Amino acid sequence: AEAKDRAVFAEQMIGIVSHDLRNPLSAISMATALLSRGEVTAPQQRLLGNITRSTERATRLIADLLDFTQARLGKGLPVERRAIDLHRTVAEAVDELRLLYPARVLRHDRAGAGACAADANRLVQLIGNLVSNAMTYGTPATPVTVRSAIDETSFSLAIHNEGPPIAAELQAGLFQPMTRGTDAVSASRSVGLGLFIVREIARAHDGTTFVRSTVAEGTTFGAVL
Repeated sequence: AEAKDRAVFAEQMIGIVSHDLRNPLSAISMATALLSRGEVTAPQQRLLGNITRSTERATRLIADLLDFTQARLGKGLPVERRAIDLHRTVAEAVDELRLLYPARVLRHDRAGAGACAADANRLVQLIGNLVSNAMTYGTPATPVTVRSAIDETSFSLAIHNEGPPIAAELQAGLFQPMTRGTDAVSASRSVGLGLFIVREIARAHDGTTFVRSTVAEGTTFGAVL
């Protein structure tokens, strides 16, 4: 009972600290935007760009920590299902992600048509987490492809990248928190919550997640909802 209480307290503290970090990050973001509007040199503009990207990454990490805390405390992730245009929602998310990865090729394939009910913001979060993984661990010279598909009973999102395959014995546990499919060091990798959040978003939509990774076909992560 004491161990359980300590675990709950720790998760609650993560949520509180993460929430309180949002305000200073918002202040940094606003100050950077204001400075960018003035007369700045090229080196200063590069530094402001670095600050902006670092702030955005920290904000995404905090969002993941808050979602992790909420999911682990048994409440699950809140979603607001509404009728959406799936392909358009995904296309807009891909357009925004292209700005984050200007040196990489990011494609969007679509299949099927029909009405979908989902939380568009959560789907954008899911796509962002999977694309981030693909960019981090995929081969930089090859494209990353986002695929949205609709059939009679479900819809799916899948992100594919080329690169070294994930070992088969590791694939089953990849959607657990603090788990990665490689020990490779990367400056842009996170604490390992991204795939866990993807799984929880899928569960909140009564869906499931999947991963396929082979030498011949590359790596695909996705969700069927």
